[in-house]
Amino acid sequence: MNDDLLNILSNSNKDIDNQKLMDYLSDKLSAEEKHEFEKTLLDSELESDAVEGLQQFKNKKDPLDFAEELNRKLQKQLQKKKVAKARRRLKEMRWMYVAITLIIIFILIAFIIISKFLR
Repeated sequence: MNDDLLNILSNSNKDIDNQKLMDYLSDKLSAEEKHEFEKTLLDSELESDAVEGLQQFKNKKDPLDFAEELNRKLQKQLQKKKVAKARRRLKEMRWMYVAITLIIIFILIAFIIISKFLR
C-alpha cells in the first residue's frame, strides 16, 4: 500500500493506528476489529467525520490527488494575496514619495525666497 496513504493521520491522535484505518477503509478487518475500531472513533467527532469522508472515495488514491489539488489551490491563493499585499505597499510608498518630493520643493522655494530677501 502507498506510504502516503498510511501516513494520513501522522500528526493526529495516536490512538488510531494508520494501518488499522487503511484496513478499515478497505474492509479487511474482522467484524470484531471493526467494532473495536468504531468504538475508538466514538471518542472523537473529528476523527469519525474524517473516516466518513475517506469512505466516500471510491479509489483509495483519490484522497491523495484531492489533497495535492487542495495544496496547489492554497498555494495559488496565498501567492495572489502576497501580490496584492505588495501592490498595496507600493501604493502607500507612492504617497510617501510624493510627500517627500513636495517637502523638498517647499524647502527649496523657501531657501530661494529667504536668500533673495537677505541680499
